[in-house]
Amino acid sequence: MFGIQILAFVFCVAGFGAIIGATASNEWQVTSRASSVITATWVFQGLWMNCAGNALGSFHCRPHLTLFNVADHIQACRALMIASIGLGFFGTIFALVGMQCTKMGGSDRTKAKITCSAGVTFILSGLCSLAGCSLYAQRTTSEYFDPSFISPKYELGTALFIGWAGAAVCLIGGSILCCSVAESTVQRRGHQYTGASSMMTFRTKVDSTAGNPIFNYSIPKHFDKNAYV
Repeated sequence: MFGIQILAFVFCVAGFGAIIGATASNEWQVTSRASSVITATWVFQGLWMNCAGNALGSFHCRPHLTLFNVADHIQACRALMIASIGLGFFGTIFALVGMQCTKMGGSDRTKAKITCSAGVTFILSGLCSLAGCSLYAQRTTSEYFDPSFISPKYELGTALFIGWAGAAVCLIGGSILCCSVAESTVQRRGHQYTGASSMMTFRTKVDSTAGNPIFNYSIPKHFDKNAYV
């Protein structure tokens, strides 16, 4: 059980790091080489900056001038990716507290609830990242294949694939965390002992006059004379 939860935690942390890297990257879309006049120069665009580079390795980046002048899909992707990072942060804290290999979180039942909450949080984080990257990719693809679109056309950047990979890893890790909690609950229920129903109660009384013990056997009512017929 410890190994499964540690593996799930490693998956979740790796996916969380990939989501952070994708959010901070400026390569969400890259100018198409097929439509570029100067093939030695290309432009990168991200959620926060626009960058231009050339074959010599020099780059120049400029942040978006104002929040209100940014396209709607970029603002939506920003919100989704920031929400994904926030959920991943809280999911990491919940996982550290709720895993069975740590000494925090209280009783086993409380730790199981915290671990399940961590798994759900990571799943939501992965869904937010998946939605943000897919929205940006859909907008880039529709502009690329639109013949009436006059502005320079862009292709999918590396950050989108990193964001998709991080989302998938978070979904896998969160699902494993939830399944580990369900498996541990089933195992605890399976090992519970309720006692044999056919056990006979035995009581001993001491005679106050003779000092001899008197044995009193009491048989449950459901054992009558036809119990073994």
